[in-house]
Formats: sequence, C-alpha cells, structure tokens
Amino acid sequence: MTAYRGKYADELIKNAAYIGTPGKGILAADESTGTIGKRFDSIKVENVEENRRALRELLFTAPNVIQYLSGVILFEETLYQKTAEGKPFVDVLNEGGALPGIKVDKGVVELKGTDGETTTQGLDGLGARCAKYYEAGARFAKWRAVLKIGPNEPSQLSINENANGLARYAIICQENGLVPIVEPEILVDGPHSIDKCADVTERVLAACYKALNDHHVLLEGTLLKPNMVTPGSEAKKASPEVIAEYTVRALQRTTPAAVPAVVFLSGGQSEEEATLNLNAMNQLKGKKPWTLSFSFGRALQASTLKAWSGKKENVKAAQQALLTRAKANSEATLGIYKGDAKLGEGAAESLHVKDYKY
Repeated sequence: MTAYRGKYADELIKNAAYIGTPGKGILAADESTGTIGKRFDSIKVENVEENRRALRELLFTAPNVIQYLSGVILFEETLYQKTAEGKPFVDVLNEGGALPGIKVDKGVVELKGTDGETTTQGLDGLGARCAKYYEAGARFAKWRAVLKIGPNEPSQLSINENANGLARYAIICQENGLVPIVEPEILVDGPHSIDKCADVTERVLAACYKALNDHHVLLEGTLLKPNMVTPGSEAKKASPEVIAEYTVRALQRTTPAAVPAVVFLSGGQSEEEATLNLNAMNQLKGKKPWTLSFSFGRALQASTLKAWSGKKENVKAAQQALLTRAKANSEATLGIYKGDAKLGEGAAESLHVKDYKY
C-alpha cells in the first residue's frame, strides 16, 4: 500500500492546499476550558460558557480579519456554538472563506520511564469523533505532541512515541475527511542554544515523517505545525534572520516537498517577534517548496484580549487589535512585513509559559 487514496483523498489535498494559500494563515482558537480560564484570569473575566462564546464571536466576526485567515481551529464546545443572533460559528467561518478546524487530542500525560516527558492522549474513539466533527462542518484537525529539551531529553522513546501517536492520529483523520495538522512542539523552556534546538528539531521531524510514511499518510493532505528553531527561553535571543536560517534549514533537511504548507506555532514568543521571524523566513533566499505560514493562538490574541477585557464597549477596539496582527502576519507570509504594525498593549511582551499546557 502507498499513501491513503480513500474517498476523501482529493478533498484532503484541496483543503490542505487552500489552508496553505500565501497571504493567509490559521487562527488557533482551540484553547481548552482550563487554558482559556487562565487567559480570562489575566483580564479578570469569569470563565463561563457565555464569556467564552462572546470572545470567540468577537474573533470570528471582526471586520476585515477573515480575509487573512484560511482556517480557524476550534475547541469542541465552540464547534457547536452560535453568534448572539443565532448563526452557527461554522457558517460564519465558511462564508468568510476560513475552514473550520477542530482540536482532537485529549492533552498530555507523563510517559512512564522518562524524566517527566509526555505522550498525548486521545486515540481511543478518535475515528468516531472525527466522523462526528466532519458532519458538524470541521475540515481539518489538530493534535499537539509535546517534547522538551534537557540534559538527556528528548529521549529516543519520547521521540518515537510522539511520532507514532501523530502518525496514527493523522491517518485516522484522513479516513474521516479531516486534514491533520501534525504538531510536534519542542518547548522553548531552558537555557539551550539555537544549535541544540536545531539538532533536536531535525531529529524529531525526521522521526515524524518516517512514522507518517509507515502509516501510509497522504502527505499532500496534511500540514506541519512545528516550533521555530530558536534559542531556549533562558538563553540570549537570536535575530529574526538567524532564526529564519536555522528554521528553514531544519525543514529542508526533514520535511518532504509533498507537504503543502508549514504553519508555525508561536511558542510563547511575543506577537511582534513571531511575525518578524516568519517574515524573515519568507524573505530568505533558497529552496522552500512549502508555503511558510502561521497557526497562532497567543500571538494573534494577546493584545486583543487585553483590549477587550470582557467589556462590550471594548469589542471594536479589540477587533481592531486583532485586525492589526492578522494583517501583519498575512504580510509576513509574503515576506513584505515592514515591522510597522501599531503595537497594541502586550504585543511586544513575551507570551512564554513554562511547561505550557494547551
């Protein structure tokens, strides 16, 4: 058997290519109830369903924003929610040209026999859940594997387990019509150098693509969501040009040209840092057979959340903050961002959270 060629193959290829349209990217709005609670705590907003719904409506209906988005990742609760006027969010996104996506993993648990490394849960019943989400309008999915850099980490066990988990998830998604986003996030936590991050990123991505191949995943119907190659959070920062060079080289060495797009996670960088680094990658000369784009959560929403602070009278200002970041990141996917976006409150702040749980 070669790669998956089931009934959804052509649709998967079409949707993955669409999500990778240059000039567009993904808004990750799939924070779990617990994670969004922490975000709400920071702006003194109560974590109840109506406030979660109100925030998502603010994001999805922000004037002129959706033109810069090809997809939006939703949490299960949000997939079935509606605007205050009763219009399903799925319809709002589809009409605006952004495909609805869905987070399908069930979080991480400790991988026994390691020093605090993790594996991701959620394979049980995944096929049935994917079929249900497809019926509800989702067209792509996300599963986050988490690896860490330490004196002896990531272990080969952790690399193999997470690669196989991602590959099993990916083929199950494809059999049920969802484009899988393959997300092996290597946490930025620690004092390690950019060279160490590059070495680990290359080993992890190589293992992931071996596993995806073993599981007969149709690469043309997938997306990759990796970390950028940067120094650790406790090390001296590198320039966008250096980060771009290291990141693109790691991808060149590991990521097949059949993959239509690489949609980076922001990994706790400030909003502006993430944009500048993405822009530098798209300005870099050399072989780049994939679109290089974004799948940002914190790096699209941080200044928006602060501007909103849970108040109806602040919705317009919050939507303007989102538009500023969405437009800047759209320009970065084309390598034409000038660094001239008006920085909202918090746009230059580090969004790093140690041992980040999503």
